[in-house]
Amino acid sequence: MQSISALATSGVQKLVPYQGGKPVSELQRELGLSEIVKLASNENPLGPSTKVLAAIQAGFSELSRYPDGNAFALKAALSEKYKLTSEQITLGNGSNEILEILARAFLTTDSEVVFSQHAFAVYPIVTQSAGATAKVIPAINYGHDLSGMLTAMTDKTRLIFIANPNNPTGTYLTEQALSKFLAAVPEQVIVVLDEAYFEYISKEDYPNSIAWLAQYPNLVITRTFSKAYGLAGLRIGYSLSSPEMADILNRVRQPFNNNALALVAAEVALSDTDYLQQTVALNNAGMKQLTKAFVDLGLSWVASVGNFVSVDLKRDASAINTALLHKGVIVRPVANYEMPHHLRISIGTQAENEFFIRALKAVLADV
Repeated sequence: MQSISALATSGVQKLVPYQGGKPVSELQRELGLSEIVKLASNENPLGPSTKVLAAIQAGFSELSRYPDGNAFALKAALSEKYKLTSEQITLGNGSNEILEILARAFLTTDSEVVFSQHAFAVYPIVTQSAGATAKVIPAINYGHDLSGMLTAMTDKTRLIFIANPNNPTGTYLTEQALSKFLAAVPEQVIVVLDEAYFEYISKEDYPNSIAWLAQYPNLVITRTFSKAYGLAGLRIGYSLSSPEMADILNRVRQPFNNNALALVAAEVALSDTDYLQQTVALNNAGMKQLTKAFVDLGLSWVASVGNFVSVDLKRDASAINTALLHKGVIVRPVANYEMPHHLRISIGTQAENEFFIRALKAVLADV
C-alpha cells in the first residue's frame, strides 16, 4: 500500500515541521520543575496591556458571532496611524500567514525565491510548500548581503524575503542600503520586507519603509502584534502594500482568518502608546543587562536591535541548552539557522534575565 507521505508534493515531503520554543508546561511535565523562565520565543514579558485585557473581556459576549471578515475598525485604525488607505492593508493570522499568502499567490514550481542565510525559518517553509526553488544567499556578519541577493536574481525570481531586523541574528539594514536595493530590483520581483520587530528600533538610519510604498508597487511590508504589543497568543499580523497588491492577497486570504478577540485587542493595542513605551524601555534595559553579563563571562554576541540576542558560546550549544533546561531556563537553540554555537535569548523582565544569567554562569562553570 502506498504511503500517505508519498502522495504529498515533493516540496512538502522534504519539509521538517517547524519547532517553536518549548512551552513551560512541557518542561514542567518532563522535569517536574516549579520555577521556570521562558526566554525562547521573543514574547513580550509584560503580557497584554490592561486596556487590551479589558477590551477582550468586553468582547466575550459576541463570541457566538463571526468576526468582521473585512476588519473595518482595525483597518481604519491602521490607516490613520500610517496615513494609508484601508485598501492597502491585508490582515493575517500572525504575519506568518501573510508570508504564506504571498507564496500561494505568486509562486509556482517554476519560481525562485531569494532570502538570506540565517533568516527566518518560515521563508524556506513557504517556498518549499509551493514547490518553488529557494536561493539562500550567504550572510555577511550575520546580516543580509544585498548585493549578493541582487546578483542571484534571474527571470524566474518572484519573491525576495528580507527581515529587517533579522531573526535570529538581530542585525538590521539601513535606509540608504535598502533604498539602493529597491531601486535595483526589477518590477516583476516582489520584495517582502518583514518588520516584525521594528517597534524596538531607535536607530536614526533605520528606514521609514512606508514612504516607499507609493514608489514601489512590488513592495510588501509585513508587521505583527505578536512582539511589541504582546499579543502572540491571539495570532494577528498585517501587511502594507499598494492597493493592487493587497487586492491580490485578499483574494487568497481565507474568510474570517482573524478571530473577533484578536481584532478588538489589536485595535486597542495600537492606540496604547504608554504600554509600547514601557515595552521598549524594558527591552533596552534588559539588553544592557544581558550583554553586560556576556562581557563578564567573556562571551561575544551578535549585536541586536530586536527583543532578543544571540550569544556565541564558542562550542556546540546543544549541551549547554540541555543543562539550562534542567535549571528551569528555556532559550532557543539556533543550529537550524546554521548557528550551532549560539543560543538566542529573548529579553525578559529584570528578574527573568537575572534568573537566566545565574543559570548560565552555573552551567558554564561546570563545562
